[in-house]
Amino acid sequence: MTASLELRHIDIHGHRVGFRGAGSGPVIVLVHGMAGSSTTWRSVLPALAEKFTVIAPDLVGHGASEKPRGDYSLGAFASGVRDLLVALGHERATLVGHSLGGGVAMQFAYQFPERCERLVLASSGGLGDEVNLLLRLLALPGAEYALAVGCNRWIHDAGVSIGGWLAHVGLQPTPNLEQIWQSYGSLADTETRTAFTHTLRSVIDVAGQRVSAADRLYLAAAVPTLIIWGDHDKIIPVEQGRATHAAIPGSRLEIFAGAGHFTHCDQPDRYCEVLTDFMATTPPATTSASEWQARMIARTS
Repeated sequence: MTASLELRHIDIHGHRVGFRGAGSGPVIVLVHGMAGSSTTWRSVLPALAEKFTVIAPDLVGHGASEKPRGDYSLGAFASGVRDLLVALGHERATLVGHSLGGGVAMQFAYQFPERCERLVLASSGGLGDEVNLLLRLLALPGAEYALAVGCNRWIHDAGVSIGGWLAHVGLQPTPNLEQIWQSYGSLADTETRTAFTHTLRSVIDVAGQRVSAADRLYLAAAVPTLIIWGDHDKIIPVEQGRATHAAIPGSRLEIFAGAGHFTHCDQPDRYCEVLTDFMATTPPATTSASEWQARMIARTS
């Protein structure tokens, strides 16, 4: 893997996929959240690449990857991550998923257990019903038309200008606000907005999160699992992180005091320290598909 963290592209199944990759050593895949991209990891990528082979994809429909009319389910995203690893010549990896990316990481471990060495769930989706009200409202029929009006380039550029002015007078936006604003700005593009809507409705409806891994968390006991959450998360409540820790025997829980939904942006140094320690002190899982099957059978017998 090269030392460059610049965005690159690779053609997979006829679709252009963007990713960033650097470093050498054990492979870590960083999976971003909804309406995000690989740029969300810029605060932690350089430090992690000093010790690991780090791959940060733009999921299909996000960032610099193509946005086809197609499948935006967790299973499809997980298959896309698997295909990228295969295309880059990597057999196995530690999956680090943030928000929607946590759901993708869990789905990857479920679909391809022989390829998942460790699992890191940061402010992860798919672990409970509750989620921010705005996301529930955006899943309503017709909400895409409101998005088309509210998420336009003029409004976003005006916000960038205001942010620059605030920084000039010493009022720096918080990392969480910057990430939310970047995600908002990406929705000014029609194709990205359409992909966002399809992705959102595959995991969220007006009642909350509609995809849950709760009934399969027992399988995660076979994989070293780290759970990271900010205690000021306003998107997905930290209680879901605590409940998941209790449900996965042997898992680790790290609560970042004062951090919001984007822990890797709020406290990047601690994020890298915690992840590096987790990698150093846990052996990679070697679960085969047959062992995964045996665990499922034992659960039902």
